[in-house]
Amino acid sequence: MKALFDREALHTAFQLVSSVVPARSPKVILQNVKLSATKDQVVLVATDMEVVGIRLDVRGVKVEEQGEALLPTGRLMSILRESMDEEIRVEADASSCLIKGQYSEFELPGEDPQQYPDVPSFDSSNYHQIQGGVLKEMIGRTVFATAQENARYALTGVLWEVNPEKVRLVATDGRRLAVSDGIGIMHGKHATSGTPVVPTKAMSLLERNLSDPEEQVLVNIGANEVLFKTSRAVIYGRLVEGRYPPYKEVFPKKTSVKVRLKVASFLSAVKQAAVLTDEESRGIDCSFSKGNVTLKSRVPDKGRAKVEMPIEFEGKGVDITFDPRFVVDMLRVLDPESEATLELVDANSPALFKSGDDYSYIVMPLTRDSRS
Repeated sequence: MKALFDREALHTAFQLVSSVVPARSPKVILQNVKLSATKDQVVLVATDMEVVGIRLDVRGVKVEEQGEALLPTGRLMSILRESMDEEIRVEADASSCLIKGQYSEFELPGEDPQQYPDVPSFDSSNYHQIQGGVLKEMIGRTVFATAQENARYALTGVLWEVNPEKVRLVATDGRRLAVSDGIGIMHGKHATSGTPVVPTKAMSLLERNLSDPEEQVLVNIGANEVLFKTSRAVIYGRLVEGRYPPYKEVFPKKTSVKVRLKVASFLSAVKQAAVLTDEESRGIDCSFSKGNVTLKSRVPDKGRAKVEMPIEFEGKGVDITFDPRFVVDMLRVLDPESEATLELVDANSPALFKSGDDYSYIVMPLTRDSRS
C-alpha cells in the first residue's frame, strides 16, 4: 500500500479513530488502526472489540498503490502531531510501515492487516434519519447525565426510543435524569424492542463526528448492536446489557411552583454560590419567592455565600437544596441567551427543569442530612 496524504487531514482523522483504540488490551493487534486504500476510497478502521468500533473516510489522499496496512496508533499520532510537513507519504505492508515527510523518515514495524477484526458496514434499508445538528444537540443535552460506573449497567449508556417521526434520548445516573426529543424520520420498518441502551463511549464518538449540522445521520438499532452512518463515518456500538428503569415514573405528577429563569443569569448565580461548597457541605440552599431567588451556601470555618437574582415566579414560596454540580451541568448545555422553566413541588420532591418543548431535566434535591 502506498499513498500520499494531506498531513492535517490525516492527523484530524487519526485523532477521531484513535479514541476507540484501547489503552490496554490482551489483543495487541488492537493497538493499531487499520488503513484500507482503494482507487476510490481510503478508510481508517478501529475497534476495541468490546464496546465500539469506527470506519472513517479520509479525504485529501492520492492512492498510488492499493492495499491494506496496520498503523501503530501511538507512534503515528506523535509523528503526525510533531511534523511540519503539508504532505505525508505512507508505504506499508504486513512487515513494515514507512512514514516519509519532506525532511523526515520513520520506519515502524508492521503486522498482518488480515488478522485485524472487522467493523460492520451500514447496509440496512431499515433506519431512522436525523439531522446532524439536531442529533448533536440531543447527545450534548443527555450524555453527561449517564453513570460513569454503576452496578446497574443500563445506566452507563443512553436509552433510545424511536417512533415513525420522533427520536427520544434518555440518560440518568440515578440522581438526575435528562430527556431530549428530536425529529427522526423512519425508513423501512425500523423499530426497537425492549430498552436499547447505547454505551456512552459510542455516543461521545458519534457526537465528535457530527461536524456538519445539515448532514443526515442514519441510525439502525438491532437486537444487540447499533450502527450510525454519517457523511464520513460508520460507528458501531454494542448495546449495554440490562433493562432500563421506568424513567417516566420519576416525573412529578403535579407541581405547585413554576419559575422562569434566564439561563446565563441563573448559571452565574449557581456558580457563585458553589464557591463556598466542598465535598462535605456540597449543597446550595435555594429560596424561591415572588420576584426573587436567594442562593446560600456555607462551609464550616471557611465562610458563607449569599447570591440573589430576580425571577418570574408563580405559586407559593419554596425552599430546596441542590447539588450545584448537577444544576451547572444542565445549564451549560443550554443556549445562554434562552430561558428555562423550573417546576417544583416541595423541598423533598424531584425538581423539573424544562427548555422548550423538547428538553426535560430532573434533579433530586439534597436533604439536610445528606449534606452533613
